[in-house]
Amino acid sequence: MPEAHSPASSLETSAVQTRKSRSARHLRIAIFGFGTVGSSVARILVESKPRGLELTHVFNRGVARKRVDWAPASVVWSEDADAVLASDVDVVVELVGGLDPAGTWARRALEAGKSFVTANKKLIAYHGVELERLAAAKGGHLKYGAAVAGGIPVIPGLEQGMAGDRIERIEGILNGTCNFILSKMEEGAEYASMLAEAQAKGYAEADPTEDVGGFDARAKLAILMRLALRVQIDPEEIVPRPITTITPVDFSYARDLGCTIRQVSRAEQAEGRLAATVGPMLVALRSPLAWSQGMENMVIATGHYGGDVVFSGHGAGGHPTAVAVVSDLLALAHGSQRVEIPSSPARVGAEFEVPHYIRFLVRDRPGIVAAITTELAKEQINIRAIVQRAGFPADALPFVVTVEPCKTSALQRALTPIRTMDCMLVEPLDLQMLE
Repeated sequence: MPEAHSPASSLETSAVQTRKSRSARHLRIAIFGFGTVGSSVARILVESKPRGLELTHVFNRGVARKRVDWAPASVVWSEDADAVLASDVDVVVELVGGLDPAGTWARRALEAGKSFVTANKKLIAYHGVELERLAAAKGGHLKYGAAVAGGIPVIPGLEQGMAGDRIERIEGILNGTCNFILSKMEEGAEYASMLAEAQAKGYAEADPTEDVGGFDARAKLAILMRLALRVQIDPEEIVPRPITTITPVDFSYARDLGCTIRQVSRAEQAEGRLAATVGPMLVALRSPLAWSQGMENMVIATGHYGGDVVFSGHGAGGHPTAVAVVSDLLALAHGSQRVEIPSSPARVGAEFEVPHYIRFLVRDRPGIVAAITTELAKEQINIRAIVQRAGFPADALPFVVTVEPCKTSALQRALTPIRTMDCMLVEPLDLQMLE
């Protein structure tokens, strides 16, 4: 006589089968771009053999020169992106960068119901919302945990770990190249020599504008603003400031003020106003941002309920970024659910109310400080300190004025006539001071 099964035992069996099915999910992986990060992703997949992940295709231009003997013989090496996209791969991993053809690959993969994993901050900053909608409509997934801060789990932390809070401010060091240069300048090095060293080590491109001009960090900040502040912004509305205007004398004066200088990306939402900026800033030595050295990245998210949460670590480089990519792949293999983070379009300004550091380089003569003070007073801006080191020639004298918290727009109005003073040898350097 057949054994009878209770409804409860049938449900248990069904649940076990479901769990087994989920744990046994097998994903075929195609890597687009076999450079530093792409080869690191492949090596992790081959050496660690993460359960449920199989590297099946590699696409790269001139792929013959990219072949490696440690990859399984079953891997298909291809120069035909169309053929790989039309194959039976489940996930396309894009590690080429830029808006095109990466955007075309993303749309084609998602339209076909495949999942798309990327470290491409520009693509996500400009088209992330559109691609997430496409993924949701077609049943695939879009994952980009490596797009900001490389191997530091900032994006998963915001999507899940801090989802219950209302984040009001986010700030951080998002570009390792700039952090490498500025932390070396803090030790006394010159900008040009540190840029050359960064290029020699592969930290910076031959044309470093994306990094030192702040455009790389701007794209990353736009992504963080959508996840943390729940706003969709046009990255072009954030006007970045380059680190190229920073000189060793600024580090000397910063030390006198108990600070150092870092490229900081920051955004905050208060009283219905949204402000964002990217550029070099004075950071108090007691701030976690001042502790970040070399290629390290750091993000500080300030929640209304939970206060400050700090994410820190090696944000750049092949292996750290590859770890984030493989973590996204594992999440897919284990049935990761799409994280729905509501956001709405918003306009961004740059109106912060913070103290400022203003460095002048002048041909010395009587009345300079009085003239500067007069223009600041017209805008109701109070001076905090005037700092002048001895030992500089009178025909090229650097000195610093720090001011109490004031609106960015008010300070710019005050600086407009100051810039035209005949004693000014270069444009005054205005840096926000983080407190």
